[in-house]
Amino acid sequence: MMTIKGAKDQVTFEDVKELASTYITKKESMDLIQRAYDFIMVKHKGQKRRSGEPYTIHLIWVAYILCTLQTGPMTIAAGLLHDVMEDCDVPHDEMVERFGEEITSLVEGVTKINKMPYMEESEIYAENHRKIYIAMAKDIRVILIKLADRLHNMRTLQYMPPEKQQRIARETLEVYAPIAHRLGINDIRVELEDLCLYYLDPTAYHEIVDLLEQKKSERKEHVDKMIASVSKLLDDHHLEYRIKGRAKHIYSIYKKMVIKHKRFDELYDLNALRIILKEKVECYEVLGIIHEKYRPLPGRFKDYIAMPKPNMYQSLHTTVIGEGGHIFEIQIRTEEMDELAERGVASHWRYKEGKNYSAKAEQKEIGEKLQWLSDFITISDEVKDEKAQEYYNTLKRDIFEANVYVLTPQGKIIELPNGSTPIDFAYRIHTEVGNHAVGAIVNNVMVPIDTKLKTGDICEIKTNNAAKPSEDWLKFVRTASARNKIRAWIAKSDAENSKEFIEEGRRILREEIRNRGLDEKTYLDPETYRSYLGSFGARNFDEILTSIGKRQATAGTLLEKVAPQKRSFLDNLSKMLKKNQNYASNNKKHQKSIGISVKNVSGLKMQLSKCCSPIPGDPIVGFVSKGQGIKVHRADCPNVANIDKGRLIDVYWDYTNLENKRYNVDLELNGLDRPNLLNDVVTCLGSCNVNILNINAGIHDLDAIIKLTLSVDNAETLQQCIDNLNKIQGIATIKRVIH
Repeated sequence: MMTIKGAKDQVTFEDVKELASTYITKKESMDLIQRAYDFIMVKHKGQKRRSGEPYTIHLIWVAYILCTLQTGPMTIAAGLLHDVMEDCDVPHDEMVERFGEEITSLVEGVTKINKMPYMEESEIYAENHRKIYIAMAKDIRVILIKLADRLHNMRTLQYMPPEKQQRIARETLEVYAPIAHRLGINDIRVELEDLCLYYLDPTAYHEIVDLLEQKKSERKEHVDKMIASVSKLLDDHHLEYRIKGRAKHIYSIYKKMVIKHKRFDELYDLNALRIILKEKVECYEVLGIIHEKYRPLPGRFKDYIAMPKPNMYQSLHTTVIGEGGHIFEIQIRTEEMDELAERGVASHWRYKEGKNYSAKAEQKEIGEKLQWLSDFITISDEVKDEKAQEYYNTLKRDIFEANVYVLTPQGKIIELPNGSTPIDFAYRIHTEVGNHAVGAIVNNVMVPIDTKLKTGDICEIKTNNAAKPSEDWLKFVRTASARNKIRAWIAKSDAENSKEFIEEGRRILREEIRNRGLDEKTYLDPETYRSYLGSFGARNFDEILTSIGKRQATAGTLLEKVAPQKRSFLDNLSKMLKKNQNYASNNKKHQKSIGISVKNVSGLKMQLSKCCSPIPGDPIVGFVSKGQGIKVHRADCPNVANIDKGRLIDVYWDYTNLENKRYNVDLELNGLDRPNLLNDVVTCLGSCNVNILNINAGIHDLDAIIKLTLSVDNAETLQQCIDNLNKIQGIATIKRVIH
């Protein structure tokens, strides 16, 4: 059996019981473990591993590894039983009857999915991981069982064919070692990583082993001398301590040599000591004593006690020039910190008899302690319906490869993947913080919201209740969590607005039906309009109502298609217009300059309304005024809602008669005041095809208010300009002014 030093060559169920009994004393708990063992001995009878040994040896090893983590009796029993449903076809109901719902749930959590004939190997791989991750998000014990299972499989991987060795080792390095690291289970992580390297790059593995072996006696001599020197120093200060040399594991050396291109003799932490004390305050006292005696290397001190790692790891790290001029890394921590560093979450939440255990309560507590697990659970809930490979890639990028540590102003660490922005940070804090973000202050400096954050940055998010997510954020956010929350807000907003527009469209249509004396039941029935959907570019009747509600189409146009009025209506309308307006001698020229027409009617006097200032491309509607011809409003102008609907008429932009001219538009920008905001607005407008005719800026309660008059050629140009202004950090809202 290929194994790392310190591991037993073989274990029996008696070893499992002996180790478990050191912390489990209740007879019913030990009986549960015994019943699970008796069950697998019957169900797995005759099954062999590739090594030729009984399959139950593997299950006993899994239980033994779980005992070294001091997990509870249910977890140990589930470890023994973890393959019985998959390999022995034991049904769910029988498992529940024999061992209860809780153990059955744990076993199902680690059971692989059934191989479907239409599924590719990569799909099965991703589906299995999604299943395990979702189970882990519900109960951390699932992954502890899976880690124990994978560790023993890696120790016996030599019996597999080479191509399977490579696949399993790569999967372990990508999935299980990172999970062990995130959970702080250092013993298992180190062994998994070294075993993976042994199979993935055996040449590099043996080269590093040889290098370590060559310098072993020399390094031991240096370490022994340093231990003696430091021990005398601590004895002189009457401190109670433990001190030991710390071996650097092979994969860690490999990463520094191959990935960071360091030479073996450039690695500072090959010579390492660990000092273990009783109290936290003694750690800082010893640090001072060490630095007083030995010269520390600049930039090599890290205080993980005051600022723990995301996996709760705590220790002081310093690198000094020790005895004989040799460089040593020294770690200083308490006994509790040392145990947590080696066994991680399994140590912190190890089984304690007499405690009323609740898997749900423990999972909640772990989520509160481990920020990444809390994020993991949230992400799992948000993306679990995605395709398995996308789900796997999301978790791998956002959780397992996250290595940027950003702080809140209160000192809380938020872990993010490379390339993350303040918007990613905001959504990790809380969904509402992200939804109402208007700006970010990083290291006391206002920055654009698409700034890439770095480890050590202190980020503060500025919010405004009136602000809302922008679809443009999707272009730069890095995390799937932020992306999904932005999409969810946009979808919800569209759905809410759609309902409002549908009801408004239905109201307008009903009013037009009544004005025309038509039957409401017939002309509010979607079936009446089925054959006319295509002419409106709609898929259903609701989309037609939405267009009417948004003033992008009129009810009159719709009814004219379905139930056209007699020609006399248009004749009467023309007569009414001619009676109420005086034609100018240059009427034809005037009509060309405004570029607006009425269907089937020509020669009418028209003018653009000054209240809403429509420009080419805006949805518009006409109002038949008394003595002043037709006044043209934007369809969304609030003043239209307050006038007699019977005097409204369908009008449209006649681009063939539209003169090449520019139109004035008033905008009002609101946002968070900051230095250079006005300068950024002017710079942005300079890059657009607009002229600034007037600009006025002020501040009210820390909010910036900027009023602009722009000269534009059409609505498309204006919208592009507004889209660019929305990208400016700090801008919350932009609206066209109604006078």
